Amino acid sequence: MTAGDFQARLRDCRGQIDAIDLALLALLNERTKVVERIGEIKRSVDLPIYEPKREDAVLHNVLDNNAGPLPPDAVKRIFERIIDEMRAIQRTRMIDGKSQ
Repeated sequence: MTAGDFQARLRDCRGQIDAIDLALLALLNERTKVVERIGEIKRSVDLPIYEPKREDAVLHNVLDNNAGPLPPDAVKRIFERIIDEMRAIQRTRMIDGKSQ
C-alpha cells in the first residue's frame, strides 16, 4: 500500500466516523426530547426522576440486543452515561418547570 492509498483509506474511514457521529448526535437529541416529555409527565403526577428498575430494563435491553463487536462492558458504560445525562436533564427541567 502506498502512502497515498493509506491516506485516502484513512480519510474515507474518518469521513464515515464523522457521518456516524452526526447520526448518533441526532438520535441522542431525539432521545432527549422523549426524556423531556417523560419528565413533564413525572412532574405532573409528582413521580421521582430516578427509577432504578427502568434503568435496569434499559441496560438489559441494550445488552441483550448487542451483536457486537462492542463488548458488553463498554455498552453498559456508555448507556450508564447516557442514562445519567438524561436523568440530569429531567432534574433540570423539573426544577425549571419547562423544556428548552
